[in-house]
Amino acid sequence: MSDLAPTTGGAAARTDGDNRYKAVQQKLKTLGTAMELAGNELEQLLRGMRQNAQRAEGLAVDIANAELDRKFIEMTNQVAVALGGAAVEVQKLHETAQEVSGLATDARRTHARLYEGLDTIRSGRMERTPKPGFFAR
Repeated sequence: MSDLAPTTGGAAARTDGDNRYKAVQQKLKTLGTAMELAGNELEQLLRGMRQNAQRAEGLAVDIANAELDRKFIEMTNQVAVALGGAAVEVQKLHETAQEVSGLATDARRTHARLYEGLDTIRSGRMERTPKPGFFAR
């Protein structure tokens, strides 16, 4: 039985229509954090899968040395191969999670660089700002 259990530590970013500066910054931060947590969990899963694949290979050797029926050796080898193949896919998923986490951080920095000044100006004045497109008419 696996020691891994789903965690509830990562909260999903809301997908509402709130596109204010601070809301977007928070959504990008939440996404980056969630992907970082997922990457950590995938790394643990990957280590476990590799260890189990090695154990299955060792068990197949032990079964062969005990001169048990050949079908048990084959089934155990198939489990080892399947775990190895699944570990390769988990590795790809882990790399993707790390990449998305980095991209979310980059997007957050770029967004801050482009819009933080505007948000500071808009947040600091008493008058309401017209909706986007008001001046385009």
